[in-house]
Amino acid sequence: MDFGDILDAWDEETAKPRGKPKKNAGSNGTAHSPDLSGSSGRTGSYSQSARDDLPVANPLDVWLRRYGVTDKDAEPDFQEEPPHVKRRRLRAMRSEASIDLHGLTREEAWIRLEAFFADCVRRNLQKVLIIHGKGTHSSDDPVLKSMVQHFLEANAHAGESGYSAQKDGGSGSTWVILK
Repeated sequence: MDFGDILDAWDEETAKPRGKPKKNAGSNGTAHSPDLSGSSGRTGSYSQSARDDLPVANPLDVWLRRYGVTDKDAEPDFQEEPPHVKRRRLRAMRSEASIDLHGLTREEAWIRLEAFFADCVRRNLQKVLIIHGKGTHSSDDPVLKSMVQHFLEANAHAGESGYSAQKDGGSGSTWVILK
């Protein structure tokens, strides 16, 4: 007895209806039930000769066709750019977000900056712009300009910073690269 005979015997055993037969009314009103025990009435199965003619698929070939092959050694490894290249790229890029602190007190500006930095870090931004003004309307030294510098020194997420180009506000705004 070979494996094909065992499968045929199992198919015949499991194809027998279990439980009560369904009552399907035929054209003459009698119950109709398909004959599942014979090989001629089975749907979806092949006779022994038809089964021998079918090509046998290797499971490994099927898996490889479905998922493909990637040679990890042939792919270039992802290398992080050198720090000096990254710094140059970040300095040259435009700010991804900005906040305007004009008209705020020191305390209000500090609270807004904390919320702004937390939001920018959450959004994975790399460079932001803080518009604080040049302090021309302050009676003494510029209030917000010195407060922003103090905030950047105290904040853990603030990296390199500097004054913006003249077209972006000059010394009245500060760009910051986030860590």
